Amino acid sequence: MFSPIEKLFGIHAQALMLRAGRSALLASNLANADTPGYKARDIDFKAALQSAQERRNQIAAGVTQSHNLHIRPAGGTDLKQAMRYRIPDHPALDANTVDTDREKSAFTENAVRYQISLSMLNRKINGLVKVLRGE
Repeated sequence: MFSPIEKLFGIHAQALMLRAGRSALLASNLANADTPGYKARDIDFKAALQSAQERRNQIAAGVTQSHNLHIRPAGGTDLKQAMRYRIPDHPALDANTVDTDREKSAFTENAVRYQISLSMLNRKINGLVKVLRGE
């Protein structure tokens, strides 16, 4: 069964974790832009989030009675499972597949979407605080 927090925030908490992991992955790509043979990696965010949602649904379906819970993996998606190597547009002579312009663009987009997710959660939390205070 889900905790009250998982019920309240739903998939948003998992989305934030995936976005944070993707940021680290994209930063690693940028840091290794000059490393010969380095292969750029990224995640398919939409597929990873859908996988996390499916796992949440499987866990919910596994609960048949309050005392009968089938333990399954946590409701998240393993970032390593969602990772894919990037196919370069223009292969480099040193076999490095990092395209710095693409990485910077992806990093910026991911950061903006992370901030949007945080803002949505913040609004939800502020609404709950108002309810608890009786405002």
